[in-house]
Amino acid sequence: MADQPQSKSNGQNEIVQPLLTDLYQITMAYAYWKSKKTDDYAVFDLFFRKNPFSGEFTVFAGLEECLKLIQKFRFSDSDIAYLRQILPSTIENEFYEYLKTLTTDNIKFYAVKEGTVVFPKIPLIRVEGQLVVAQLLETTLLNLVNYASLMTTNAARYRLAAGHLKLYEFGLRRAQGPDGGLSASRYSYIGGFDGTSNVLAGKLFNIPVKGTHAHAYITSFNSIDELQLITLRNNNMGSEENFVRPVLKWREKLISMFGVILSEVNDGELAAFISFAIAFPDGFMALVDTYDVKRSGLINFCAVALGLHDFGYKAIGIRLDSGDLAYLSNVARDYFEKISNEYAVPYFSRLVIMASNDINEETILSLNDQDHKIDSFGIGTHLVTCQKQPALGCVYKMVELNGEPRIKLSQDVGKVTIPGRKDVFRLYGTTHSLIDLLQKADESPPIAGQKTLCRHPFQESTRAYVIPTRVEQLLNLYWQDGQICNRLPTLEETKTHVENSLKLIRPDIKRSLNPTPYKVAVSDNLYYFLHKLWLDNAPIGELS
Repeated sequence: MADQPQSKSNGQNEIVQPLLTDLYQITMAYAYWKSKKTDDYAVFDLFFRKNPFSGEFTVFAGLEECLKLIQKFRFSDSDIAYLRQILPSTIENEFYEYLKTLTTDNIKFYAVKEGTVVFPKIPLIRVEGQLVVAQLLETTLLNLVNYASLMTTNAARYRLAAGHLKLYEFGLRRAQGPDGGLSASRYSYIGGFDGTSNVLAGKLFNIPVKGTHAHAYITSFNSIDELQLITLRNNNMGSEENFVRPVLKWREKLISMFGVILSEVNDGELAAFISFAIAFPDGFMALVDTYDVKRSGLINFCAVALGLHDFGYKAIGIRLDSGDLAYLSNVARDYFEKISNEYAVPYFSRLVIMASNDINEETILSLNDQDHKIDSFGIGTHLVTCQKQPALGCVYKMVELNGEPRIKLSQDVGKVTIPGRKDVFRLYGTTHSLIDLLQKADESPPIAGQKTLCRHPFQESTRAYVIPTRVEQLLNLYWQDGQICNRLPTLEETKTHVENSLKLIRPDIKRSLNPTPYKVAVSDNLYYFLHKLWLDNAPIGELS
């Protein structure tokens, strides 16, 4: 398996710019301009209403890409030229000149730290500033946060299911286009995966790259006679020697040892293994299910691995890509342990067993119940496409304009927005977080050791006093006066933060089956503020 660190680069999305948006954002910008609202000061919240994957937690991601957007937000001459083509001819030239002047210099951008576990209704991002610019950011910010957070959450769930086992993302060929493939590699790594098969992602993000070979390599050989190269340097002797002869001798011993018939062991498969081992003697990992795992693949692999041992090398292990993975992993481990004992090769019992084959979270949980012997998983389709749930559903809502609160009402209470400029605090107990509290921005923050009243935003009688041992403010200022004003973590630091953030959430909230909902509350002041505004804006019916 290849495993090489690459030079770090943060580049990925050159196409992320002001025109990566919905047309209605541009038409609203014109209507705002026409209505003389260019100096209005707005506050928008970006949040989601429901956790994905039938779970009760989400991991926030995409912050770095959002800040790159804000850094380079500017309409180019070619952007303006294109807008002139698609917008009505009645639009004044002055509007296009106005668009050219727009920057994010007067925008304030607050966000939760990337990699933090978050919950519904919490503002993940708060954007403040010029109404037109804040509005134009909506679609692009949602695009950058929705998939990133969904993907990171999906990866974190796989990590919880797999425990300490290695996880590798193998999904590029099934991802939604090249950018989807790169994003999947990046955010699965942040969410807890150990590496990727995606070489470009390795280069761009400094992610460990892993890979073996495909079935095509095995089927490209029919016999031992096809081997063009049969020698390998013997590290014990310091000379180039015939590698095929000792492998064939080992295969004879193993056929006898495991009671296999010679005709059942595929010679083409053995030839492929030999050639791959000669090419990668220090990185020999073989796909053993092309023909028959028990009667061919394992015999041929072990023969080549023992031949490598004789030459002073150590094989890495096998990959299973079909069949009953729990059963076959036990068979493979039994082979390795018997060979280790019989021929006094201690490390042989610990050879890696990797499983792939359309694995999802439920597959891993089921394999755990079957006492499998798998060491690592290669996961593709279900991970990168988030097949269990294809979208997170973040929304971007105005909550204040020119200092006045704004509220969106709905017959569905879950869609009623919480108005005003707000801060978010996480209140901790002795070992885990207890509750997240939304407050009006002008309220004093809760204090550790002091009693705080926490209320359900819509249920009057649901309330509780909380005495936190620690209080964490979740929203941090990242952009002000035209520049980033808060340090951005490295990919490795964000990955570690995801792991640590998950540890602070109770196990019953993270479990796969029937998880406990985490509590998100509002302060007493925000509760009454919300309900007064609700009543002020709700229509009064009339009976006749």
